[in-house]
Amino acid sequence: MGRFRDSGSEDGGEGGIDLSPMIDCVFILLIFFIVTTTFVEETGVEVDKPQAASAVQLEKTSILIALTAKGEVVYGGREIGIGGVLPLVKRMVQKEDIPVIVQADSNAASGLLVRIIDQAKLAGASKVSIASAIPKS
Repeated sequence: MGRFRDSGSEDGGEGGIDLSPMIDCVFILLIFFIVTTTFVEETGVEVDKPQAASAVQLEKTSILIALTAKGEVVYGGREIGIGGVLPLVKRMVQKEDIPVIVQADSNAASGLLVRIIDQAKLAGASKVSIASAIPKS
């Protein structure tokens, strides 16, 4: 009689599956993926980029600076001006050597574009690129 179990008896929860270790593992994986995910930062303004036949895809982790047709220098949705480029790039490059990408409007003054590139180089950026639209074939 001691070998067989009576299906009507209650043992106080024995025989059930403990899900708490699996839930802990799922939360640890979730935290890991949230922490290691890199988010692409946009400049916050719409820029009409010029087309280039030699355009290539660049890294996702980069400093995006926009130059509008009106001559505004924008980073992260706010206007920083030419004077804000040097401190911004210097602060960002200190942590990690990441490239600077300038999204210049096709109607923007080339003198301002050269000044932005110059300020980024003076701040210690090893790679400064100009964003262009990939031509549609």
